[in-house]
Order: sequence, then structure tokens, then C-alpha cells
Amino acid sequence: MHVLIIPKWYPGRKDPQLGDFLRKQALATAQHMQVSVLYIAPDPAQEAAHEQELHTADGAWELRCYYRSSTHAWGPWRKAANLLSYLHAARKGWERSCKDQGRPQVIQAYILARPALISLWARWRHGIPYLVSEQSSEFLDGSYAAKSTLYKALCRYLCGKASTVTAVSAWLGDALVGHGLCSNYEVVPNVVPGLDRPLPPAGEPGNLLMVADLVDKTKNVSGVLRALAQARQEEPRLKLDIVGDGPDRNVLEGLVITLGLEQVVRFHGRLPNSVVLDHVSRCFAMVINSNVETFSVVTGEALAQGRPVIATRCGGPVAFVTPDNGILIEPRDDQALAQAMIQLTRNAANYDPATIRNGVSDRFSPAAVGARFAAIHERIASNDHD
Repeated sequence: MHVLIIPKWYPGRKDPQLGDFLRKQALATAQHMQVSVLYIAPDPAQEAAHEQELHTADGAWELRCYYRSSTHAWGPWRKAANLLSYLHAARKGWERSCKDQGRPQVIQAYILARPALISLWARWRHGIPYLVSEQSSEFLDGSYAAKSTLYKALCRYLCGKASTVTAVSAWLGDALVGHGLCSNYEVVPNVVPGLDRPLPPAGEPGNLLMVADLVDKTKNVSGVLRALAQARQEEPRLKLDIVGDGPDRNVLEGLVITLGLEQVVRFHGRLPNSVVLDHVSRCFAMVINSNVETFSVVTGEALAQGRPVIATRCGGPVAFVTPDNGILIEPRDDQALAQAMIQLTRNAANYDPATIRNGVSDRFSPAAVGARFAAIHERIASNDHD
């Protein structure tokens, strides 16, 4: 069986980590069936109007189609020009995919709305059913609610024509229902990396790690720094490593100086996933202080390495964190975060790495996630031919 995946986000030449969690799902599905990926992305710097890059390793056929995006100052013109370029690149990519891989039986549109538009066209033109798989936090943080009525009507139509809607968590799925995008959904979690690695011994109490894009309005890294400064007044063993990069790095580095944390906070920048897991295996605990998370792979990665977690009740982490493996706090609560840092460190002996890992269900392994999607694809294809 052949499934074509059309993602809105995917690792590419501009950002090798963008949508890496989507790629892990795609590669997990490729363990069970033929998978092709058609990723269409803008690149204002490229000389040619359209370029294609083909990657055939790791079990999936991946075609990245880049188009030279407009940077025109007038928004309506820029958006219209880029939509036309996107559709043209998508058509070329579709033609090559069908030529090289054959026509798919099912299409999986990852993230509204453009991938679903291409999928709807394929349904109209070739009778190919599609599903919408959603992972965007815009349905949780108010961004979608602020969209135009026309855009929301389009999204409802696209989801209505889909054979199935999947969400990465029940938290997100309930939000999709609340926005009128579907009446029911199926949960397929992200792959949690690291379950196949040797379980490391417990880390030194007080050594905290944060892995996040440095976008403060979403990840609230500044809150972690303020809480750390406060908590160190009672627990001087506390220190923090930060893995990740983003537009707010300079501001956050300045805040470290302002708070007098230069000796206990280190920024490591963006790192490959294998190196990130090395950092996780060496820390004592992970901190997730996000304002909203649809899933939180980072939480799963920490637990898979036997590390306790301090996380906010921001969505995804709620499905992972229990009193046996960490502490949940409310978002945007520096005081609660500081107390959690102290409590976790002083009760380090209560958190056994083997017990924490065993609590991470097998449903987060690549085999389980791939099998779940494979079952959905096969059911859609079967129903379509009934």
C-alpha cells in the first residue's frame, strides 16, 4: 500500500529540525507500508523559481520542492503570489511523485490548510481519500480563533471532506472539536526517541536541563531563569543547561546577566537529536515551562531516559507526568516553578530511573506509532473501495 504524506512542516535545507517530529511519524509509518513525502517550502533566497531535492534513505521517499517566495511589501499581493507559487511547486512535485512512486491509495495532510487543499484536489481529480493530521498549537493558544471567518470556514470544509482527522493528543483533539473542525478524532501520539538507548544512572541532583526553541512567549524560558534565581537562594546546587536557539536568545542571555546567573546557566544552541539525548542522559531533571504544548516530545524524551520532569499543565505533558515521575505546575507561575525545583532536588532519591522509564508506554515507540497510522490508512483505503 502506498501513502503520500504532504506536511506543512518538515526538516529541510533552511531548518533541519523543523517538523522533525512529523518526519519521525512518517518514518515509523514507512516500517509498515510504502511512504512518499511531498514537502513544499518557500525559499526567498534561491535563484530558480522552483527547485527539487530528493532523499531516499531511512525507508521513505522524500521529495522537497522549494519555490522562490515573494517578499513584496504589500501583503495581499505577496500572499497571492506565494499561494500560486506553492500550488505550482505542488503540481510539479505531485507529477514526479506519481511518476517515480506510483499513485497513492491514501494521502495524509499534515497541518492545515495548504496540505489539505492539495489533498482535496487529489480527491476531486483522482478519487484518492485523505486524512488530516493536526499538531499545531494555534488551536490552543488563541491564534486560530483570531483567524478570519473565511479561513475558518475553509478549514471546516477541508476537515469535513477528510476521511479521518487525527490529533497528537486528546487535549488538541478536544480543541479541534471545540472549533467545529470535526465531531470526533483519533489520537496518534508522536514517537518518543531514546527508548532503545541504555538507561543511564540518575543524574546529579540540581542539574536541570531545558530543551526548547527560544521563543519566550511560547516556551517561557524567562520564567525558568527567574524561578532559578529565586530557588537558588534556598537550594544553591541548582544550575541549568539550555539546548535550543531562537529569536529571543540575546534577550535571554541578557536576563541571565541581570539575574547574576552567568556561572550556573549555559546556552548550548541547537543540537542534533542524538546529542540532545546525550544531554538528557546526563542531567538530573528536565524543565518544560511552556504556555502551550500539543504533545511535548521533550517530556517523553526525558522520561525515556529515566529523568524526572517539572512541567506546566499546558496540554501535552499532562498525559505523561505523574507524582511518580515529576511535578506539574500551572503555566506562568514563577513561584510554583521555583518551589518545584527545590522540592525535586531535595527528594531526588524518590525518582528511580528504571521506574520512570517503565512508565513510558510502548505506544510511543516507532513500531507502535507506525502500526497505528498503518491501521488508519488501511481502513481508509478499504472503506473507500467498499
